[in-house]
Amino acid sequence: MKALVLAGGKGTRLRPITHTSAKQLVPIANKPILFYGLEAIAQAGIKQVGIIIGETGPEIREAVGSGKKWGLRVVYIPQSSPLGLAHAVKIAQPFIGKDSFVMYLGDNLLRDGIKDLAREFNLKKPNAQILLSRVPNPQSFGVAELSGGKVKALEEKPKKPKSDLALVGVYMFDSTIFKAVNSIRPSQRGELEITDAIQYLIDSKKLVTPYIVKGWWKDTGKLEDLLEANRLVLDSMQSRIDGWVDKKTKIDGKVVIEKGARVINSTIRGPAIIGEHAHVENSYVGPFTAIYHHSKLISSEIEHSIVLEHSTILSVRRVEDSLIGQNASLIQSSIKPAAYRVMIGDSSKIEVP
Repeated sequence: MKALVLAGGKGTRLRPITHTSAKQLVPIANKPILFYGLEAIAQAGIKQVGIIIGETGPEIREAVGSGKKWGLRVVYIPQSSPLGLAHAVKIAQPFIGKDSFVMYLGDNLLRDGIKDLAREFNLKKPNAQILLSRVPNPQSFGVAELSGGKVKALEEKPKKPKSDLALVGVYMFDSTIFKAVNSIRPSQRGELEITDAIQYLIDSKKLVTPYIVKGWWKDTGKLEDLLEANRLVLDSMQSRIDGWVDKKTKIDGKVVIEKGARVINSTIRGPAIIGEHAHVENSYVGPFTAIYHHSKLISSEIEHSIVLEHSTILSVRRVEDSLIGQNASLIQSSIKPAAYRVMIGDSSKIEVP
């Protein structure tokens, strides 16, 4: 079995962060989202991985490299433009050949990985196996209708869903999927939809089986989902202090202080993580917060937030429910007259009291 990881796409829902960074490399608990997927693939015993890349290809290549650190052999498959998930499968056929494979969307997180999914697929040998998760708002997802332990039909974002089972961004296929992706036509939005390809298999009397996820699953395409994924992963961590913490600092709950980090006269209330060579001084870091490497938090308070690398928060009274991009500065100014002085990038959002 091989793996096909999708790491193209423009990440429009996370702009302006994704104007300058691949959405799959935004860190969750100080680890790029994409790395969780690669770890899950390695844990399932899969060795050969093809990664679909687009505009952010150079950044993905630099971060992942050969895949050696996960015990993987990675090849990169350029996609000229994001023309749909089924199009990604189509262009990957030379890499996949006649093998079965898992298709994993690089911005998805699964608590329990895909080891059990791969085992069940190899045991039952269906033509396709799709991951499903019960959601409160199925009209926002691709939805599966089941009958007799098989997938009867799929519908993309239905106004009146026939079930609450949403398609998770992980799929298992054998080589019959290639006939499907080469037979369907682009949707109204101009993309080859993987739901149409799977429906083609169903209509062709191929065996498509469901696998219902028992643990949590997160599609991290939106800020609120990104913060929720960060919360869930942080809550599963074990405390570890590899950096330097002075005697005046209070550590409460699950807290990770990575090597080279310095924490002075502060309160760190977990679950929280302070990244390598970060500097926290005279500050409060509240639950569900991740501060990435080489960032500074001085005389400030922050909670339920993600701070990317090389950023500075200085003398800011309170930050909550926020994503601070890399190399950013959030500083309280003493310049008179008092005013908000900002430089805001495209597609930004700022809420002020």
